[in-house]
Amino acid sequence: MNMGSGAEFFFWGSLVLLAYVYFGYPLVAALRARVRPRPRIRAPIEPSVSIVVVAHNEADRIAARIENLLALDYPLDRYEVVVASDGSVDATVARARRYEHAGVKVRPFAARRGKSAVLNAVVPDLRSDIVLFVDARQRFDRGTLRALVGNFADPTVGAVGGELVLTAATGTAAAGQGSAFYWRYEKFIRSAEGRADSTVGATGAIYAIRRELFEPIPDDTILDDVLIPLRIVRKGFRVLFEPEARAYDCASATAHQELVRKARTIAGTFQLFARERWLFNPRSNRLWFQTISHKALRLALPGLHAALLVATLALVSHGISRSAPGGQIYWWALAGQLIFYAAALVGYTQRQARRRSFIFSVPCAISLLSWATVVGFVRFLTNGQQATWEGAASPGVSSKAA
Repeated sequence: MNMGSGAEFFFWGSLVLLAYVYFGYPLVAALRARVRPRPRIRAPIEPSVSIVVVAHNEADRIAARIENLLALDYPLDRYEVVVASDGSVDATVARARRYEHAGVKVRPFAARRGKSAVLNAVVPDLRSDIVLFVDARQRFDRGTLRALVGNFADPTVGAVGGELVLTAATGTAAAGQGSAFYWRYEKFIRSAEGRADSTVGATGAIYAIRRELFEPIPDDTILDDVLIPLRIVRKGFRVLFEPEARAYDCASATAHQELVRKARTIAGTFQLFARERWLFNPRSNRLWFQTISHKALRLALPGLHAALLVATLALVSHGISRSAPGGQIYWWALAGQLIFYAAALVGYTQRQARRRSFIFSVPCAISLLSWATVVGFVRFLTNGQQATWEGAASPGVSSKAA
């Protein structure tokens, strides 16, 4: 294979895979949901529910969060709120205990353990039918709990995730605004996957499971909201996405916050695939196609973007003229990539601007995602990503979204 044909191979291979990851798979998922939808049963049932809030140093937000959960449209005698303080050194525990008269249970852990370790300690002691995992930052609509549990009328459903609504508040970085758009894109894919069979994971801020399906996971697991649902799928149950169950959060206030958030998530994805090898086996993982298309191939995005750019430069620099058969394609491809990265750079430089254009914020967010994948991979290789999460302040609430 000469240099020209080798460059063409990498050019077209990278281009096809990028197109598939960004556009092809979402369209395939939507088509599968339309052509072969699985029946979905909802009913106004009222199973007992335990709402578990794992909090670390959330003194400023825990009271408002508890009041939000106690105001849900659901019989108070059918659900409980359990606040598990993960080594908090502020007033989180004291302020949560002010609501014990309303039935709130407080489980303080003296040492910081991480969310997964806390769930392993708390969930086995619960006696409810359903366990709902939430964070301290978001706020729920009043009908969120009913919308979630209605899906458990179907005995084949083992877990249900809700919709995390990310808003770009005033002062939000361009990367954060792009993140809000990206999350809407992600919800489109999850909704389609759920209509066809099951979603690949859920959102840590809002997902519920049948209590009896919970099994302990490694204490240092980074993505409990992906591993727990996938193990439920492995047992033969479905994991659904419920758009009527909404939690509200703000997008990242700065590009740095968004990078930290995504790098942690991606390090967790690398950890997931390194440990759960059965995910690569179609015989063990009935969501194999979705898992590879939705999760695994995204880890290759930085390499695919780099390969496409290098191959394009090689083809253009080695004398493929615009007048040669198909030659204009490579020149247009080079121009398109340069414009894209220039737009991303403009979006980054505008991170403090009051108004930002969509055409700059989205390329900035995509480029940030690629860099976060590189950072996440390095952290995974060096064990540099801890299972614990250090939140960062943002407009209204914190920016972390699973």
